[in-house]
Amino acid sequence: MKLTKKSHACVRLEKDGRTLVLDPGAFSEQDAALGAEAILVTHEHLDHFDEKRLRTALETDPAVVVWAPASVAEKISAAFPGRVHTVGHGDTFTAAGFDVQVHGELHAVIHPDIPRVTNVGYLVDGGRVFHPGDALTVPDRPVETLMLPVMAPWSKISEVIDYVREVKPQRAYDIHDALLTDLARPIYDNQIGALGGAEHLRLAPGESTAL
Repeated sequence: MKLTKKSHACVRLEKDGRTLVLDPGAFSEQDAALGAEAILVTHEHLDHFDEKRLRTALETDPAVVVWAPASVAEKISAAFPGRVHTVGHGDTFTAAGFDVQVHGELHAVIHPDIPRVTNVGYLVDGGRVFHPGDALTVPDRPVETLMLPVMAPWSKISEVIDYVREVKPQRAYDIHDALLTDLARPIYDNQIGALGGAEHLRLAPGESTAL
């Protein structure tokens, strides 16, 4: 499996000539979703779901299929009948040749006065990759590669470290990092790497690795 990091929370997975994209939001490249056979969206916030960009991907390639929670699916499903699937915690499906399980229900708490939106995480190919979206969801099975939301308005570094400890992945790659400045990255790298208990890695946007 090939993992390519796109900007912020978006990643591309490729296997056997097929491509799956997760969370091509407004902070990611304009072409982040293009060329994908299937697209998964974790929740409705603009840095994970860009409606215009997703519509463009669906219009450009009539074979593209989307899986997303209801809050996202209802915005685009009418225009693309049969191609936008609503998912929730516990669902399983196959997308672009990848086996996917859905974990989680709610976005992390940003502030008690802000209502929590639906957020789902996607466990790919039996735990080879887990993308939690904007929540610290712990799947009920081992995870090889955790896509780690490293910096967000709703988190602090102690929570990120404890999340890695709880999931116990073989490795954790940073996502949700558009707001993390280069000046602060060494602090996060050192502390998560030293305290998380798993190999902590980072890919630059556009950089790939084999899993």
